[in-house]
Amino acid sequence: MPENPPQQIQHVGYIGLGIMGAPMAANLIKAGFQLTVWNRSPNKCEPLRKQGAAVADSPKAVAEARPQVICLNVTDTPDVEAVLFGDEGVAAGAAKGLIVIDHSTISPTATQGFAKRLAERGVTLLDAPVSGGDTGAKAGTLSIMVGAPTPAPGSGESDIFEHCLPVFRAVGKSITHVGDSGMGQACKACNQIAVVNALMGVCEALKLAEKLGLAPEKMI
Repeated sequence: MPENPPQQIQHVGYIGLGIMGAPMAANLIKAGFQLTVWNRSPNKCEPLRKQGAAVADSPKAVAEARPQVICLNVTDTPDVEAVLFGDEGVAAGAAKGLIVIDHSTISPTATQGFAKRLAERGVTLLDAPVSGGDTGAKAGTLSIMVGAPTPAPGSGESDIFEHCLPVFRAVGKSITHVGDSGMGQACKACNQIAVVNALMGVCEALKLAEKLGLAPEKMI
């Protein structure tokens, strides 16, 4: 982890400009951060370019632009691995001290492995999956579950979660440090199970209401 004092975050890289990533990146610009972006489909970068973002031609080039933080928002575990460790990936262009924040929803175990591989290069990975959908992404009101290393007492290391709070606050409203590396992804998985079970319960209740002759709209 970075030692004190950490460099103030002014420049952020953003990789993955889909339904969630594009509005989150736009909110970072609105919050005053300098932004360098990359997306597999280059046309998705154009709206952000018009808002002042620089556009890189690869994840490696995003890292070489020397942001203090790079945020990822891609589809799944293999995509995160490719963006980080591919020939043109972030790790190939990263300088020591870089912080990577992964907003993707992926495997907790894979996240822990990625964190170890990046740490060998002097790069810190925070897993920070989000909840709130595209509406929350546009409004900047997402819930963010963060897995981040906690400095040992007296180690002289900075609190990386606290250091990254300005970035999180630009895109989210409820921001919780839930534990060490991988625990953000673990929390998101548990959250998804709870949501699915709640929906299944509602469906079962509606089926029972219909079976008993109760109008579902009255029950709801």
